[in-house]
Amino acid sequence: MPEHIVIGDVAPRIQYVASGSQTVFTYPFPIFKPTDLQVFVDGVRETDGYTVSGAGRSEGGAVIFTAPPRAGAVITLRRLLRIERVSDFQESGELRARVLNDELDYQTAALQQIADDLTRAIQTEPTDFGGPLILPPRTARASRLLGFDSGGSIQLYPAEAGGGQILFRQDGARSVLRTAQDKLAETLSAADFGTVGDGVVDDTEALAAAFAAAGALGRTLLIPDGTFRITRGLVLPGAAPGLVMQGRIVADLAEPEPALTLGDGGSARNGEKLYWNIRVTRSSLSSWLDEREIGVLVRNVDASLIYIAEATRFTIGVRSLGDRRGVEDTTFIFGRIVDNRIGLDVRCATAEGWNASVRYHGGHFAVSSSSWPALDRFGVRFSAEPDAYKEHNRHIFDAQNFELRQQGTNRAIPFLVEVDARAIIARDIRMEGCSPIVALHEANATDCRYDVAWASQAYTLDVAYGPNTTRAGAIVRPHHQAAAHIAATRLIGNVPNLRAAAFRWQSNALGFDQLACVSTLVSGTPSTLTDFLFPGLDGYALTSRGVILGSSRGLGFVVDTRSCKDFALAVDADDPRLFVQCFDASGQLLTDSAGPLARASNQSLVWNPTARWWQSSADLADATLTRLQAIRLTEEVATAVIGVARVNRDYEVRALRLYCDPRYAPMLLYGLPGMPHGSREIVVETSWDPPSLAPGATTQLNISVPGAFPGDFVQASFSVSTTGVVFLATVGAGGVVTVIAWNRSTIAIDLAGGTLRVRVVKA
Repeated sequence: MPEHIVIGDVAPRIQYVASGSQTVFTYPFPIFKPTDLQVFVDGVRETDGYTVSGAGRSEGGAVIFTAPPRAGAVITLRRLLRIERVSDFQESGELRARVLNDELDYQTAALQQIADDLTRAIQTEPTDFGGPLILPPRTARASRLLGFDSGGSIQLYPAEAGGGQILFRQDGARSVLRTAQDKLAETLSAADFGTVGDGVVDDTEALAAAFAAAGALGRTLLIPDGTFRITRGLVLPGAAPGLVMQGRIVADLAEPEPALTLGDGGSARNGEKLYWNIRVTRSSLSSWLDEREIGVLVRNVDASLIYIAEATRFTIGVRSLGDRRGVEDTTFIFGRIVDNRIGLDVRCATAEGWNASVRYHGGHFAVSSSSWPALDRFGVRFSAEPDAYKEHNRHIFDAQNFELRQQGTNRAIPFLVEVDARAIIARDIRMEGCSPIVALHEANATDCRYDVAWASQAYTLDVAYGPNTTRAGAIVRPHHQAAAHIAATRLIGNVPNLRAAAFRWQSNALGFDQLACVSTLVSGTPSTLTDFLFPGLDGYALTSRGVILGSSRGLGFVVDTRSCKDFALAVDADDPRLFVQCFDASGQLLTDSAGPLARASNQSLVWNPTARWWQSSADLADATLTRLQAIRLTEEVATAVIGVARVNRDYEVRALRLYCDPRYAPMLLYGLPGMPHGSREIVVETSWDPPSLAPGATTQLNISVPGAFPGDFVQASFSVSTTGVVFLATVGAGGVVTVIAWNRSTIAIDLAGGTLRVRVVKA
């Protein structure tokens, strides 16, 4: 007779991970019949596709699958008994041991089943105080959160409030308890307002609601990952301290307007803002003809940090706007500013607004070759509304990359300056596929410097000036293949001591080393270069350290400007007046009929029709920041006279120096046969065959030496060797030197013909 089942201390459940080839899975607990065993594959109960062996055996049995379960599948084998009594013992009836054992075995197995289920249920510790753990009715707990009160009893909380009374403690020493609502509200997300971010659904209203909430709550808004399509422009109020984007806004606007506006306009100050990783793109390329199509408009920001990672396909990618207040003391960081006609527009809208003291880092300002190839394009523009503030100042750019695709007749220029800006400094920029023009100045901007680290145009770069500009206020420093050469400024004219450089040209006239004497009053109808250059004039009064320019007098360097067009004049004087006189390649005077031929860096040059030169509109002075002037000449100018002149009052001049672009070494013109100015020495040669001279006899020759006057030092020499004949020279009359040959020997001497040289030196 077989023994009854022995119910051992074995849990009535076991799990396996299938190998993909295994078909037999054992169970170590007994079952009474095959239907007592439940079989699950990955949580799904199976009712066929297998057989069960070992029912009625104490050691259990096995489940044999017809086909092996897939590799990695979780196989769960569980004994599940119906909780029922299937036997009944009669009063005074026979009590068989087998029947009783079977009944007790079944009950024990059922208790094991319940015990296994209890291990997977929520329980209190045995030592815990008792208390009701009964759930409230279904209607009371619907849409609520289950929690525990301070006594550990069950408590319901409003689900929509985020569990306002649920507490949270951060890891770390000295952290404090906070409510979950407070913790979760740290980040205000656009997703909280129903954004989808799939690039298809219109997220305009959801984003608008999020922007409004950020302003109302004074919170920084997060736009999460995704592509958020908008159909009208959005404005983040100035009351919101910031915006952080992980995703991208795609503008599909019905009307031309800014896609994203950051900050309030008017007189509001949007200070201490953080706008980070801003990414806005247009769904398709704009026509580039309507400047209302702006990617990101930033208004009235002050002391803020702004990172614009992307702004693409607009007429204007990014605009910073000073409205009735200004943009200042802010740092911009740029990423991809691509396929915009104007990458960045630095603008003022009113006379009360300003745009000053801003730093810009990086950015790839690029245009695709297929994007409107016939239209001009610019990396950065400085602009203003009519009658608005135009003196944008101290804008510092670092390491921008301009790849603007100059093709055919279009202009692809990194900087367009339409206002009277001050101190635009661009450092280490890169130019690829641009025009050979770093900046186009359409107004009177000054103190601008453009340093080019690399350019596909090498170092043949320049600044262009519009027809209405009167100031040459910019300098280009191309380092690409020219860094070592351009590091130094080239000195071409140097008169460090004007008093020592002065000499007596004639009794009442002075001349100066290297310099031409000029006059604001030239008689007759002069028209050529030599008509205006004098080796000496009256009207100069020497002092202990310099010279005072009298009425109508000036001094200037005469320089060959056929190749070099950029010069700087350094002057040690008491508020002098700069002048520039221009001549063409044939030495003919150039007048104002051809427009401005000379421009200065820090003030306007005006045409003086009497003197026939360009002169500074006011005295050069430190107080007005106009003493240091750079001069830019146009292509027509082949020779120029650059110097200082007396216009309104006398003043002392002590030193003059002229510098030029170190890429060139232009010739300084003075002391030449046709231009004797600037030299105190005159040398003339002539052929002479003196007659035979008896002992003690003399002979003489008068030589024409223009510029020689009585009182000058004169020397004479003869090319034929002799010790018996001495040559003496003197200025007998203006422009004539008399040379006397004296035979001081005791014999007659007949010298062969030779070359007589006369040297006149001004004292």
